[in-house]
Amino acid sequence: MIDLLFVIWRPLLEIVFIYFLIYYVIRYFQGTRAIQVLMGLIILAVIFNIAKIFDLSTINWVLTKLFAVGVLAILIIFQPELRRALARIGQNTLAGGILKKGGTVDELVQACEQISRSRIGALIAIERDVGLKNYIESGIGIDAKVSAELLMSIFFPNTPTHDGGVIVQSDRIASCGSLFPLSQNPDLDKSLGTRHRAALGLTEETDAVCVVVSEETGNISVAVYGKLTRALDSEGLKRVLASLFKPAETKATIREFIEKNWKLFREKNQK
Repeated sequence: MIDLLFVIWRPLLEIVFIYFLIYYVIRYFQGTRAIQVLMGLIILAVIFNIAKIFDLSTINWVLTKLFAVGVLAILIIFQPELRRALARIGQNTLAGGILKKGGTVDELVQACEQISRSRIGALIAIERDVGLKNYIESGIGIDAKVSAELLMSIFFPNTPTHDGGVIVQSDRIASCGSLFPLSQNPDLDKSLGTRHRAALGLTEETDAVCVVVSEETGNISVAVYGKLTRALDSEGLKRVLASLFKPAETKATIREFIEKNWKLFREKNQK
């Protein structure tokens, strides 16, 4: 039994790894324009293999030359998606300390509630593990403690700081009037305005959490990882933010997990 396990563990590991790699690549690109390019590449790969099977030398030669520059083409075409994917892989998945700093979420919720009642548009991005320095530099630096009154003043109509987004780092407002990239997702609801598209665009690029207040309807929405949760009340907003910034529970490391299960496996076989 042990000998058989040692023989098959490598092929099994490779199959599981490739399966999850393909699954998460397709899931990551789903809903973006890149998925159409990816499907085109898959179709070309299928045609290439069919050409090899039926010995279609001309098609085989053309596709061989095409795939020779394919790596460079993929890097250029998928540059934004690859950058986001590598950023997510390299980031620390533990939530920031926004809850433990005391009152940050409450101030955000209070500000959004009052802004919503007044039908004033607002866009607030909360930094997590991926830094937002580039976007902070595109706006007006503030470096002030988060407060509902300050946020309401920033988004008050006809002020220089009304347009653009506010960026929150931990318990401080880093900047206002910052410019965020618009989402390129072709499947977005056509009714979504520029603020919502900017919130989705930033959360597609980074792991930030964006809170949006619609100027037309007063509805509060939260965007994270390119997904939008709409029509939240103050309690719903607080619940969503609390769940997103809840400190992660301590988990056993992979090494401890493997050692524990290997020990149980050996004890079972010794019996």
